[in-house]
Amino acid sequence: MKTNIHNKIAVIFITITAAILLGVFLSLSHNLQDYTYNRIKTNVTRQIRLSKSYIEDNPLNRINSYDSDYIADKIGKDLDLRVTIIGLDGTVYGDSELEGKELIKVENHLYRPEVQQAIQSGIGESRRFSTTIKKDFLYIASLFNKGEKKGIIRLSIPLSDIEHLLNRLRYTLATSLLAAFILSALVSYSASLFISRPIREISRAAKDIADGDYSKKISLRSEDEIGDLSSIFNHMAGQVKSRIGEVNESKSRLEAVLLSMFEGVMVVDSKGSIILINQPLKNVLKIEEEPSGKRPIEAIRNLQIQEIADNILHTKEGLISEEITILLPVEKTLLVHATPVKKGGKTEGAVLVFHDVTNLRRLEKVRQDFVANVSHELRTPISSIIGYAETLLDGALRDEENATDFLNIILTDSNRLATLIDDLLSLAKIESGKIMMEKRPCQLLPIAEQVLASLKGHIEGKEIKIKIDIPENIPSVSADETRIKQVLLNLIDNAVKYNIQGGKISISADETNDSVKVNISDTGIGIPRKDLPRLFERFYRVDKARSRELGGTGLGLSIVKHIIHSHNGEVSVQSVEGEGSTFSFSLPKA
Repeated sequence: MKTNIHNKIAVIFITITAAILLGVFLSLSHNLQDYTYNRIKTNVTRQIRLSKSYIEDNPLNRINSYDSDYIADKIGKDLDLRVTIIGLDGTVYGDSELEGKELIKVENHLYRPEVQQAIQSGIGESRRFSTTIKKDFLYIASLFNKGEKKGIIRLSIPLSDIEHLLNRLRYTLATSLLAAFILSALVSYSASLFISRPIREISRAAKDIADGDYSKKISLRSEDEIGDLSSIFNHMAGQVKSRIGEVNESKSRLEAVLLSMFEGVMVVDSKGSIILINQPLKNVLKIEEEPSGKRPIEAIRNLQIQEIADNILHTKEGLISEEITILLPVEKTLLVHATPVKKGGKTEGAVLVFHDVTNLRRLEKVRQDFVANVSHELRTPISSIIGYAETLLDGALRDEENATDFLNIILTDSNRLATLIDDLLSLAKIESGKIMMEKRPCQLLPIAEQVLASLKGHIEGKEIKIKIDIPENIPSVSADETRIKQVLLNLIDNAVKYNIQGGKISISADETNDSVKVNISDTGIGIPRKDLPRLFERFYRVDKARSRELGGTGLGLSIVKHIIHSHNGEVSVQSVEGEGSTFSFSLPKA
């Protein structure tokens, strides 16, 4: 439970006051007991002198007789004390507490301590239990002379009376000290509030600064340590505000740099725990939970990244560059550059920069495949042409029947080579943007009918049934009519080539929000699922042998994709192997 400082100060003051007052009470109580006893003793001694004078001046002649009881009673009544008159032989002749008959029965007092002291020195004193009265008494005895007759007068007071008086004095003392304690407690509490006020003000100011309010100042002007503390605190607040401003500015610049970086950045400390991961890296690695304080293997679940981080922290100098592959959430290739952060020759952490080179590596692979495929596609017809030409030159030209067949083969391969080169040139022009698309409103139905008419012989040869489901009122599209004919020609030609004998082809169009979607479906052999992602790549064929047999160059679908993309449209494919395929593309409305 939190305790305020003024309460602590008040408790300390009150505790000290209580301890002092308790010590005073115990000391005064002890001294009061001695003082009270001595005061009463002095008073009784004074009174015994007066009593002695009274007896010596009394006209009574028979002082050593039981008639002295009258004098004892009279003195006891006047002094309110017990008065006893004793002869030198110890006989008790008078007692203010006893009657005459009782006196006769009183034992001899000669050997009482106070009596012995009085006989020897003139006055005696003792505190003891009275066997006669059955109480504790203080006895003061004194020797008196009345002519030739001598005796002893003794005054006694019950100790219970002394204790009663002492208790009353103690009660009065305790009451006074309690009142003083209460008053001092109130004063202490008020003083603690006054003393702790500047400390509370400093505490509130410190809390405001901790909450970010660096403009808070302390207005204390006392000429003491508190005043010095307030001045130092105000100076400190200004310095903290300045330093925090510098830190925030540096942090903002650093965050701006990190956020504007396309590359992913990871910073680890000397123990290998993550300090920072910027948002691009989180997006690449799909990191959703806060990674700070974790090791890379815990946040990313990739052993290669953990090994790079460990190696760079233990290397003395230099840069580590390594290309890694991550499989989750999707397969990506990352180039990692790691460098240590050193201060005073000691490694305090490391910075790892991640470059996503997935597309670069994919393009390199496509380029390599393209070169290999072009080389292969060109080499096959050229080799065929060269072979048959050499055969003709070696004498086959004289064999008219074979020479004609050879020349037809040379012509077919030449046409195939020309088609391949034309497709390559068309694809290169489309990709480079050198072909200007002459976009204007076009109706899809007439274009589809023209394409089907050009493929009529091919369609009838495979007994394909064609179904056109393009509404006459479907909106026009903004497109280059020649290029859209080329798209439809490639897609329908493929649907015929890879269809079964007597199969079906359906051509349909649907209107969407701002575009028209065209679907070309067939009942052909279909496409395996693993080949669908690469189907629109150049020279990619599902069945290379059959594709070449059917005269395909492997560039048709790639040309289709680039033409549709040039029209700001999309192209896609859905297929079930053995059941058929559906190619779809969308074009914007005119």
